[in-house]
Amino acid sequence: MRYSVPESRPFFVNDDDMGTNAPIVHQRIIARLTAGLYPLYFREGLIQLEPLPETMLGEESSPTPDLILYDAEAEQTRVIIEICQTKGLRHDLNKVSRILDENEYGVVEGFVFDYKTQRWYKFRQGVAAPENSSYSDVLRLDLNSFL
Repeated sequence: MRYSVPESRPFFVNDDDMGTNAPIVHQRIIARLTAGLYPLYFREGLIQLEPLPETMLGEESSPTPDLILYDAEAEQTRVIIEICQTKGLRHDLNKVSRILDENEYGVVEGFVFDYKTQRWYKFRQGVAAPENSSYSDVLRLDLNSFL
């Protein structure tokens, strides 16, 4: 099955089942986001949050989003991103919503990207329903531009 990525960068996936190891398309999107954001943090200093893939929100047995943007000074994650396919969308929407609602980890903005439909869902602290947007108010960047 073939999936398109914005800017006409197609890729091929044979297996969409999310098991212990995520499919290549899932990992590719995480890699693209990390590769795009990290230079803005490390070299250019344009963002103040460090992008870290597959990192727990807390010290022990805590949620592990696909990508976090971490404020080292405050020692808190401010933005989380989950990558999914349509089959896992409901689970990831609930996960991100719950993390923001519980306000346990300092997360103020969360995103879910469904790579099959190419749709972004944006959650903000204190806002009940997600928006269809890939623009991060915290980072002042469009996350979709890295895909």
